[in-house]
Amino acid sequence: MTVTDGKDELEAQFAVWREYVRRRPELAESDADELEDHLRDSVDGLVSNGLAADEAFLIAVKRMGGLDDLSREFAREHSERLWKQLMFTGDAGDPVRRSRSRRDVLAMLVCAFGAAVSIKIPELFGRTFDDGGLFYSINLALFALPWLAGFLLWRRRPGAGVWGALATLFVLGAVVANAYPIDEDSQSAGLMATHLPVALWLVVGLAYVSDDLRSARRRMDFIRFTGEWFVYLVLMGLGGGVLIAFLYGIFNAIDVEPDTVIGNWVVPCGFVAATVVAGWLVEAKQGVIENIAPVLTRIFTPLFTVALLAFLITIGWNGRGIDIDRETLVLFDLLLAVVLGLLLYSLSARDPQAPRGPFDVLQLALVVSALVIDALVLYTMAGRIAEYGTTPNNVAALGENIVLLANLAWSAWLLLHFVRRRGTFAAIERWQTGYLPVYALWFWTVVLLLPPLFSFR
Repeated sequence: MTVTDGKDELEAQFAVWREYVRRRPELAESDADELEDHLRDSVDGLVSNGLAADEAFLIAVKRMGGLDDLSREFAREHSERLWKQLMFTGDAGDPVRRSRSRRDVLAMLVCAFGAAVSIKIPELFGRTFDDGGLFYSINLALFALPWLAGFLLWRRRPGAGVWGALATLFVLGAVVANAYPIDEDSQSAGLMATHLPVALWLVVGLAYVSDDLRSARRRMDFIRFTGEWFVYLVLMGLGGGVLIAFLYGIFNAIDVEPDTVIGNWVVPCGFVAATVVAGWLVEAKQGVIENIAPVLTRIFTPLFTVALLAFLITIGWNGRGIDIDRETLVLFDLLLAVVLGLLLYSLSARDPQAPRGPFDVLQLALVVSALVIDALVLYTMAGRIAEYGTTPNNVAALGENIVLLANLAWSAWLLLHFVRRRGTFAAIERWQTGYLPVYALWFWTVVLLLPPLFSFR
């Protein structure tokens, strides 16, 4: 299929759309023109992000389904045919796309194989999975994420400067993870194991947006990529668990113990390779799986909102403060991270042109509830630090809560303005995408500075 053929096919799709809307007597000609302009702008934006024209039209139509009843009905009737066409014919008629798809698969296989091989290299130097718990807990992300970043860079084809910058950051992470004199039982070991993967994931984000580093939309695409990548990784993990269960069963049937092979080869090699495969799946099916985003957020946002409001009401009713210990602190940090994830994921899946609705009010309630809880946790933490002194854990937790507090506070303000029709959705999106470097700065600060500041204890 040539470029001209692709444009002709796209125009044919627009012709079908125009014919459909003109059959509706309640729709004025000017309204139809405005809707078509919006649809074309959405298609152009998706095509510029790498989607094929037919895929872009499908996604744009589905997104317009949230604007009004007319668009929703058209999306339901028309996009089902396009969906089947995309899923069952694929790239069969387009040799250019088919060739690129094959190159992507080959690049993915090379990177996945590289990740699987790299995690076995330390065994050549005596680092086995049986006696290297600290080493692998700290370095696990370093065996997987550089290969995923390499795959994304191969697809984006940025300049040598971007390659060099990302390589420098990965090398820096490897140096601090292995050069710092960290004891297995120290708090610094826990901080390194939990914060370094996040810091490196944000380096993967640089690889993802390397084709347009200043674009807020590309950063939002990376947020959506993160959620979809996680969904694919979990699904593959579940499938891998079933495979391992079958391996145990069939080998035990012949009195062969597969523990060594599974524990030392299948699990570690499969996990790091799956991180690359999941990234490839999101890239290969971008826009198709994105329907997961609104489904997940619309299910869990109400549930988390009710849970947080019930928690705050209970605190007010009992008059008891929050008892902060290490486990509780981790729980609250995870809770706030989940709330932020729900907010980011819903924003990434939302049509910027869609009108305000009840779900936006629900998100505002969720963010305000999380903001109040975060403030209560910070108040309690400050009291405990004043009484018992600082440790690496409570300093890291205090900083993370402050970073989240700042984000949630301004997010609540922007959401309030948006719900009251005094602000725009674009302002919320710009704030969240512009805040990503703040997370990167803090996580790298924890990895690089906190262990030596506390003498690696």
